[in-house]
Amino acid sequence: MRLPILLTAALLLAACQPPAEAPAAPAPAEAAQDPVMPADAPPQEEAIAPTEASSTSCTLDQGSDGAMELVRRCMAVSPASHPPCNPENPCQLIQDEIDRSCAMYKPGETKPAECTA
Repeated sequence: MRLPILLTAALLLAACQPPAEAPAAPAPAEAAQDPVMPADAPPQEEAIAPTEASSTSCTLDQGSDGAMELVRRCMAVSPASHPPCNPENPCQLIQDEIDRSCAMYKPGETKPAECTA
């Protein structure tokens, strides 16, 4: 009579044990590795943080009159629907928009006077 009870107990205990070959979950360090760029990948542009001087408003850098002249030139040449032609933006940002806009003219086309100022 003891044999069936012992056998039943052994089967119940065996059923409660996890399988021996259960795969372990990957460690968090393995999952969070940085991606590695292939050796033959093209060069990537790196974001450059603006310097303190280049992040101040154009009005502070050049004064109200100088900033407004740059903004006037920017508005005259920029085809953008929301150009960065604002005296509170850095002067370099406004000048870059002027340069970008003026570079869109093809050879032989007449550029506005604001492109040469």
